[in-house]
Amino acid sequence: MNHILLIDDDASLRRVTEYNLQQGGFRVTAAASGREAVACFERETPDLVVTDVQLGDMNGLELLQRFKGREPDLPVIVITAYGSIEMAVQAMQQGAFTFISKPFDREALRLSCRKALELGSLRRRTRTLTEEVNRLAGVEGMETVNPAMAELLDTALKVAESRATVLITGESGTGKEVLARLIHSRSQRAGEPFVAVNCAAIPDSLIESELFGHVKGAFTGAARDRKGRFQSAHQGTLFLDEIGELLPEMQVKFLRVLQEGRVQPVGSDREEEIDIRIIAATNRDLQQDIGRGRFREDLFYRISVIPLHLPPLRQRVEDIPALVRHFLHRHEAPAGVEFSPEAMAKLQGYQWPGNIRELQNVVERSLILRRSDRIEAADVLLPASNNGSRELFRLPAGGIALEEVEKDLVRQALAMSGGNRSQAARLLRIPRHVLLYRMEKYHLNPARRK
Repeated sequence: MNHILLIDDDASLRRVTEYNLQQGGFRVTAAASGREAVACFERETPDLVVTDVQLGDMNGLELLQRFKGREPDLPVIVITAYGSIEMAVQAMQQGAFTFISKPFDREALRLSCRKALELGSLRRRTRTLTEEVNRLAGVEGMETVNPAMAELLDTALKVAESRATVLITGESGTGKEVLARLIHSRSQRAGEPFVAVNCAAIPDSLIESELFGHVKGAFTGAARDRKGRFQSAHQGTLFLDEIGELLPEMQVKFLRVLQEGRVQPVGSDREEEIDIRIIAATNRDLQQDIGRGRFREDLFYRISVIPLHLPPLRQRVEDIPALVRHFLHRHEAPAGVEFSPEAMAKLQGYQWPGNIRELQNVVERSLILRRSDRIEAADVLLPASNNGSRELFRLPAGGIALEEVEKDLVRQALAMSGGNRSQAARLLRIPRHVLLYRMEKYHLNPARRK
């Protein structure tokens, strides 16, 4: 039962309001003065404060500041018979949930209390999840102020308590694995293994053995039995990053494992039961891949029971100042070092294709290259502002076909990697699926290194 601290020096109105709230299903502690309210607050922190502004010994707005200083997420409803626009604005600026003038409708008060309690609960859950995400990401203490991110974290808490399969989508560098680890850490499997697999980093010829294991002699080099990632994650969580990179034949086998809860190691005629939770992630548009025949529709619906989308940094620029401060702390910046308003504006105006990972690198570079404790815009070197510093290629006077340059670079990367597509993609600094698209576009299909 939610606990409300009611503060009003009008004894008659206090008793009526207390009864009204109790009839609405709330547990109420009533205080007749500011001093008594502080004593009640010290004994037990309420879930909500409803206070009159005009009290005999203390102003209700003073109580608001005092309580919010102790409990930032505590919702407070301010009530007064001396309502004015100025007072309403002042109360809201100091953190009040809402402002109600006397006389008020009892149902309206109950409704305001329910909404305030919902907000308080959401704020507490978001703060808890944010702290856990930031601990895992190395930015402890930072809070998100982006509504979409706050809603995502609240959803993640509900998801963590279930057994449902989760699909996390988002661009590279947005923190998909961090979110997956958060969900695992808040689940009933928290004490069991969290096994992460990057599907794009494993050669196609080894992916089945890597996931399902193999027995001795299953293939050349299989000198002993080896457990796969599925078996290693038994009773825990298996995180499959870049799941969109799985080849169609592996998608079929993976789907069968999800349906039956058993895996068959390579070279074995026996199946092993497994109990795992699957969290998958991708930076690809899997529904678009389904339309192109590159990803199985039945597998998509199996892994996306709970879809979570991480917004890119450019869509949550209001979090950048807090991220910058924490990265400065993480890199042990001397006291007093800060980004100027112009430098911060430059960071918030950039598109961040590399998202949070890229921001961390830029903060570290700016810290090293700064000319004083105040990091100016000129100290912030971003790709968009550094295009003319050096030329990777000299454009011929007669011009050149861009597609020919791109095709040649893809061919060179494949040659240097011996046909290993994952390695070639890393050489070109592009996702593997982009490389595969370019290979298909230019009809490049060299012999692949095993």
